[in-house]
Amino acid sequence: MDDRGARRPDAGMTQPATLAPVLSGLRVLEIGHFVAAPFCTRLLADLGADVVKIEPRGGDPVRQWGEMIDGRSLWWSMHGRNKRSVTVDLKSDKGRALILRLVAECDVVVENFRPGQLRKMGLGSEVLRGVRPDLIVAHVSGYGQDGPGANRAAFGVIGEAIGGLRYLTNQAPGTADLPPVRVGVSIGDSIAGLYAAFGVMAALWQRDRAGGDGRARTIDVALTESVLSMMEGMLPEYGALGKIKQPAGGGIATAAPTNAYPTADGQWVLIAANSEPLFAKLMTLVGHGELIGAPGYASNPERVANVDTLDQLIGAWTRTLSAGELVARLDASDIPNSKAYTAADCAADPQYRARGMVREVPDKHFGTVLQAGMVPHVPESPGTVRWAGPDLGEHTDEVLGELLGLAPAEIDALKQEGVL
Repeated sequence: MDDRGARRPDAGMTQPATLAPVLSGLRVLEIGHFVAAPFCTRLLADLGADVVKIEPRGGDPVRQWGEMIDGRSLWWSMHGRNKRSVTVDLKSDKGRALILRLVAECDVVVENFRPGQLRKMGLGSEVLRGVRPDLIVAHVSGYGQDGPGANRAAFGVIGEAIGGLRYLTNQAPGTADLPPVRVGVSIGDSIAGLYAAFGVMAALWQRDRAGGDGRARTIDVALTESVLSMMEGMLPEYGALGKIKQPAGGGIATAAPTNAYPTADGQWVLIAANSEPLFAKLMTLVGHGELIGAPGYASNPERVANVDTLDQLIGAWTRTLSAGELVARLDASDIPNSKAYTAADCAADPQYRARGMVREVPDKHFGTVLQAGMVPHVPESPGTVRWAGPDLGEHTDEVLGELLGLAPAEIDALKQEGVL
């Protein structure tokens, strides 16, 4: 299935993109649900991997998430894209036997059950590697596969809390009595999925490269650890100084001026002018050139110490301009800035459109669906949206026939038994 703009070379490329997607030939079995493991495999599928997604007969719960049209999730159209959906009852002996036959045809298995759950089903790593000795197995869980907390229940929001992020997504202490806000998306799950995809590719590199060792490897990704790893200097500062990093609202505790500022038409514009040349440009625009090099404002540490006064001064100026006028003036002075984008702003952004990062994707149920493109861009061999999120079990017959050589009558019999 073609998608618009998928094979557009980046600006400056002089040769057409003719190479196959970079992960063509890689086959991944996903035994995942919700967000983390499926996000990992979607990244791999976007770059060309053949991802076979195993679902129970009721389907991945995410099929029922978000806004729906005629009972179908718009989110699923993107979340499940480029994957082949196969329904298998993992609780049945015949279902587990089919999984093992599929594993023998795959390079990687990605799963996000609670630790030990696959082993209880008779599908532990040692069993999987009995049919594919060099199999890469990626586990994504709340707390990791071992340790005293390994069996605790967790979702992405819990990983964000234990990783230190939820404490920081708040206004500065003393300025609000509401709970710390959620980032707004399943960021903990997605970060864990990214790390899992990175780990899978690192393991494949060592296994399959020229001179590689050909050995199996296990990737163990925890939601909590994935978030914690993003917390910049939080731990070093606490370890050395006993300092507990605090929420900073819309600003950055280590740089100023950098914040979101109000406009005359009720919007917010982010301005990042924390270097000396940028601060000088901004103060010239604001009409406070006397602060350039002045005591209290001559360096970034000085400006951080006076950030409240500085933000009030800048905010008083931004309130006199509409968002469009403010962005135009900042752009003219080459000061980093942006409106706080809504979905509509993202959809209309010419840079996103030019690079295929916002694209119309054909979907057999919706006609077309607006989706995000692929990251990373690989101009010489770009990934494509080959198809939108599939129907439940849409590829069961295709996969079992193609990979396992099952005849239609055999597949029908398994369906009648409730195995598929």
